[in-house]
Amino acid sequence: MDHPRRRRAAIVGIASVVAATCVALGSWQLARLAERRDLNSRILARRDATPVAIEGADASAGSYRPAIAEGTYDVEHEMLVYGSSLDGEAGHDVVTPLVLADGDAILVVRGWVPFVTRSAPVAGAAPPPGTVRVQGVLVPDEGDGSTTPDASGIVRTLDVAGIATTLPYGLAPHPLQLIEQTPAQTGDLPVPVPLVELSEGPHLSYAIQWFSFAAIALAGAAILVRREKRVPTGGP
Repeated sequence: MDHPRRRRAAIVGIASVVAATCVALGSWQLARLAERRDLNSRILARRDATPVAIEGADASAGSYRPAIAEGTYDVEHEMLVYGSSLDGEAGHDVVTPLVLADGDAILVVRGWVPFVTRSAPVAGAAPPPGTVRVQGVLVPDEGDGSTTPDASGIVRTLDVAGIATTLPYGLAPHPLQLIEQTPAQTGDLPVPVPLVELSEGPHLSYAIQWFSFAAIALAGAAILVRREKRVPTGGP
């Protein structure tokens, strides 16, 4: 094989490897997209389910399930989950244990307060006294048992197992994000936090990009090979 043919073969080989790699990466992104869509559909199905009653620390309804709990807020052990934003403004989430009839409790994500709030309990966001009925959605435990509130009541993540080590009672395994409460909250704080919006992520756009790169690699190789064929091989 002469030198021009070897060069053309090299161009085709390199382009084929690049294109195959890009197609594989694009296919992987499509698989991730399918997984995300499946997860979103399962979350939506759980959110539409009948609310379960949380009556103790052995509650096992699982994340994303609507739930109802009745009890008394333990304001003394209230905490702030550090670093939450609402409508682009930095702040924290107020989380207060709700002590149930059997003496166990569930963490209630009551809402958002501005970042200037530096400690808990938050005086301007005190919950209703006495028995309270909370309706909301169970949310995932975000920790591994290693995170606990500091002296100011600030915790870096909603770590149920870690927080439980600082409380005198058992905790339900999933926090409850408040949607409605009876009696209602008085005052402007905390601001109710909307449920996390479900999205498909960037996987589709990434897949399109990878497939585009594959097409560009093959098209570029075809152009280079054509130019190589047009180059004179020698002689007058």
